[in-house]
Amino acid sequence: MARKKASTSKRRKVTFRIDAPDAQKVFLVGDFNGWDDTRHPMNKGREGSWSKAVMVVPGRYEYKFMVDGEWHRDPANPEVCENCFGTLNSVILVG
Repeated sequence: MARKKASTSKRRKVTFRIDAPDAQKVFLVGDFNGWDDTRHPMNKGREGSWSKAVMVVPGRYEYKFMVDGEWHRDPANPEVCENCFGTLNSVILVG
């Protein structure tokens, strides 16, 4: 039996941002990309704000930013949860 392809019409575009004017490299990392710290490089804007848009299906997602090799929560998002390493991940709900 053939599998039906997942509909992309249910995906939502979510843009993540972090201010890190002195950073050389910033990556968006989360459970939506298997915590792959190379998959979603972020783009640096003129004022030092980094951004990345991703398409995800509605749901709850945990994420962090990898800024020059160091983990950072999203300072603009107060929603957090504890992870298995005893630190906090940022959480976003996509409707």
